[in-house]
Amino acid sequence: MKSGEGGNTVLAQKVPLAQCPQAQSRKAVFLDRDGVISRKAPEGDYIKSAPEFEFLPLAGEALALLTAHGYLVIVVTNQRGIARGLMTETDLKAIHDRMTAELAAMGARLDAIYHCPHERGTCNCRKPLTGMFEQARADFPGLEFPSAFVIGDTLVDMEAGSRLGCTNILIGAPSDRDVLVAQATRAGIEVQFVAGSLYEAVTGFVLAGPEREVGD
Repeated sequence: MKSGEGGNTVLAQKVPLAQCPQAQSRKAVFLDRDGVISRKAPEGDYIKSAPEFEFLPLAGEALALLTAHGYLVIVVTNQRGIARGLMTETDLKAIHDRMTAELAAMGARLDAIYHCPHERGTCNCRKPLTGMFEQARADFPGLEFPSAFVIGDTLVDMEAGSRLGCTNILIGAPSDRDVLVAQATRAGIEVQFVAGSLYEAVTGFVLAGPEREVGD
């Protein structure tokens, strides 16, 4: 558990640095959870228990590729359902314990999970604010935002990445992506790549090297 100033709190499940021997020289990939790694709950609802958690197709394989290539893999997720009393910290821990255990069986590792449990406007960590990202940089010395990727399915994720100078990758269905990219352009939010899935984002952009195409 990590506490910020003025009562603002960033809560984390994190692998100790001692278990990440090359952490200071590795690039980072920041990931939203719902809609990127796992299926979203219906509009207005939340994933509130471990049995409700379900990986999206090939998400585990994508994370295993990032692990194999030496990336720091960090989840940053807004979980306002806690503030609303719809779930507890214990519920969320059970969800994340299941997620990390199943990923480990696939050869994937999450180096850290940061979540914001707060209501809007009451903290410095709820995306698009950058408290969770700043906490990650403090926990992983040498992590630099200009060399990091942010992968998310909303403009909230893209705005956070833009504020930090990260490379943004937007996930979503083609119809949704077109609307979101247009909105991002109007808002001055940069989106470097759009993809239909986390697997496409990882294989088509993050791991593609200098040959990758920026944009669509």
